[in-house]
Amino acid sequence: MASDGMPPIAQLKGRPLGRILIKMGKVTRAQVSEVLELQKKKRGPLGQLLVEMTYVEEADLHLALAAQVGMEQITLADIDIESSVIDLIPAQMAQTYRIVPTEYERETNVIGIALDSPDNFHATDDLKTLMGYTVVARITTPDDLTEGLNRYYPEDSVESINDLISELSSDENLSKFEGRGESIDLDELREMADSNPVKKLINLVLLQSIRDKSSDIHFEPFEDEFKMRYRIDGVLFEMVPPPKHVALAVASRLKVMANLDIAERRMPQDGRIELVVEGRPIDLRVSVLPTMHGESVVLRVLDRAQVNLDLEQVGFREDELALFRQFIQKPHGIIVVTGPTGSGKTTTLYSALQELNTPAVKILTSEDPVEYDIDGLIQCQVKPDIGLTFARCLRSFLRQDPDIILIGEIRDLETAQIAVQASLTGHLVFSTLHTNDAPSSIARLLDLGLEPFLLTATMEAILAQRLVRRICENCKEEYEPTEQQLMEVGLTPEDVKGRTFYFGQGCDYCNHTGYKGRQAIFEMMVLDDSIKELIMKSSSSAVLRAECRKRGMRTLRESGLMSLYDGVTTIEEVVRETVFDEN
Repeated sequence: MASDGMPPIAQLKGRPLGRILIKMGKVTRAQVSEVLELQKKKRGPLGQLLVEMTYVEEADLHLALAAQVGMEQITLADIDIESSVIDLIPAQMAQTYRIVPTEYERETNVIGIALDSPDNFHATDDLKTLMGYTVVARITTPDDLTEGLNRYYPEDSVESINDLISELSSDENLSKFEGRGESIDLDELREMADSNPVKKLINLVLLQSIRDKSSDIHFEPFEDEFKMRYRIDGVLFEMVPPPKHVALAVASRLKVMANLDIAERRMPQDGRIELVVEGRPIDLRVSVLPTMHGESVVLRVLDRAQVNLDLEQVGFREDELALFRQFIQKPHGIIVVTGPTGSGKTTTLYSALQELNTPAVKILTSEDPVEYDIDGLIQCQVKPDIGLTFARCLRSFLRQDPDIILIGEIRDLETAQIAVQASLTGHLVFSTLHTNDAPSSIARLLDLGLEPFLLTATMEAILAQRLVRRICENCKEEYEPTEQQLMEVGLTPEDVKGRTFYFGQGCDYCNHTGYKGRQAIFEMMVLDDSIKELIMKSSSSAVLRAECRKRGMRTLRESGLMSLYDGVTTIEEVVRETVFDEN
């Protein structure tokens, strides 16, 4: 498919870029020699320098780079593509990845695609992961590709999830599996997983939820229905449910994408899918759980581009930030962040590590799983199934000469003891716990069997946190809360005289929820001498909390109220995320 004037691709593949452009007739030998001389003084890629000197056009450079890696040229304007081929790639995917399918061989499952950048190898990788095709890519110009996308995938052709669900409901190949339950063999499972409507549905759900910045996607089979839900800003939203009989096909397709065993339907499985959507690396953690009515699949979306690892942006108030920075600058000790799953503990700890991450400091992390890959950190994924536990990692860490250690979670006495040992030998240790507030973390560590004198010798601070949804700035409005609403947060109309309250009306920008994004609220417990004395006397969590408050600790509820008064969140959010403390 080489165009007129373009030498055969075999003559160009692997050749130096200058030679390829000469063979294409785009530059002369003299021009290439001139730019090679310039390159010695002015460092930079040869192609870019040729463009800067106006010897070649950007589009011709792309064609030459594609030829260098053996990619043939194609002109979409010169060919007619069958509608059956166009239907193989959903419109939303074609537009997102800037690709147009050109031909398809069913026997070999090979699909030909046109793209406009030789660097767009993510499109071919993701097409293989998402759709299961073997991909042959050809290069075209950006203008030709844009015209092709407009011609074959006009904006009004973008399928909605509703359209696909109608297609799935009427798909005869899938409906024959209805009510079959356990009697489906491996070949039939593969056939279901390779069904094009199923692939398109999963693609659309993934792309839509990634664009909507969701954190989790749930595919859940029930007795009479199959639900799809996704979590945005901590709250689950339901999508239009697909027909019940596609549950097994969807689970099988996701297992294929995550390289899991599709024949195993009785045991839980975990895997991962890596994608690059709109230039952003997306990591999907896949968890498959057998239930009474089939396999429940949950995808955890880790979008590295969406996470801003900056302590200034986490949600600390000025006094809290100054205090927290004071603790993370200490040469040794243990700092624990506590809260339920999904309360932002990892983000807070990573933001602290990002701030401490300099060439002068060695930082080691032990995590389950490693959520964000950060330059300069030595990160270790625990694998309990082969005996690589937090405790085992930590023992090795101490022989790696670290300055700072992050333990994903203190789950048992052995891990707690090694954390203490690391702190006593001059290391700063960060970790997490699952408790409701800061003072009850002490009881949790003592329950694990940690000696009180070791705890008081090493623990510096405990930070409890929650995430509250932020009111959408686009549709934010003032309102007067009722007495009943105020009572829910323990306030009276007198308490809030002169204060302004806000809520989100709901708009397209926030998906009509009234909220956009989240921020953390904190409860910071400082283990000073008087608190340590109470711990040594085995005082209860209530006594510890009362003493901490006397010494200036702001509870989660009080922190939530301050965000409420700042006009950042709503009464409903503060009630949902915090417990009223009457001490």
